[in-house]
Amino acid sequence: MAVEQRGLTAQNDRLPKANPGSNPSKNAEQNYTEIGLGNDKGSIKMGHIHKQGDVTAGVGLYTPDGEHQVSLDIDGKRKGWTIATSPGAFQVEAGSAMEEAENAVIITAVNGDVSIVSTNGKIRLQGTDIELVAVGEGQTKGNIKLTSSENVLIESKKVVVTAKTMYKLCTPGDAEVVANGTLELYGNVIKGVTAAVKIKDSKVGGQKIYDKNNPNQAAKRQQRAAQAEDRNFNY
Repeated sequence: MAVEQRGLTAQNDRLPKANPGSNPSKNAEQNYTEIGLGNDKGSIKMGHIHKQGDVTAGVGLYTPDGEHQVSLDIDGKRKGWTIATSPGAFQVEAGSAMEEAENAVIITAVNGDVSIVSTNGKIRLQGTDIELVAVGEGQTKGNIKLTSSENVLIESKKVVVTAKTMYKLCTPGDAEVVANGTLELYGNVIKGVTAAVKIKDSKVGGQKIYDKNNPNQAAKRQQRAAQAEDRNFNY
């Protein structure tokens, strides 16, 4: 039976390691050297096996609330992991004795991704400056991707976009460029193309630009032209 799991909280699904024919992924860890010290308020344990029976914590700090703990796991699917869970807030404060230009909080992932997820809340970044830098090499790396299911709102005194090769703004709906002051457009060549070239190209061209931005319509026009040519050939 599938069990919904969130963090380290899940139902037990243990099978002893010595059970012949058992699924190795469900085998329970075994440990005969666990020691601990605690009282009704909390405890510290060395060699404690997690509730699911799949991972051993080398050192663990625990409270009576099973969701409030810190564990340094040493084997199983979380070998080398450090996990902290809390039903309340998790707060980190540092840097009171440091200078502004120094790094006060450092999080480094030598390999792998860094995921910051808020399943039911906002993610806020605030500072005197905010820098986003992507340094990957090749066309598949070094990218910054911003995706929103609704709106992307930018408010600033000045917005400057510099692209070394090209930039492109696209929408299947309407587009507006508004300047209450002076609107300045410059290009070595400026082309304005409308849907008037959809069926028949203009004297100065433009249908190629239309086709580039409307590939489905271009394919339909080519299909109609091929059908007309076929009719002319057969009749």
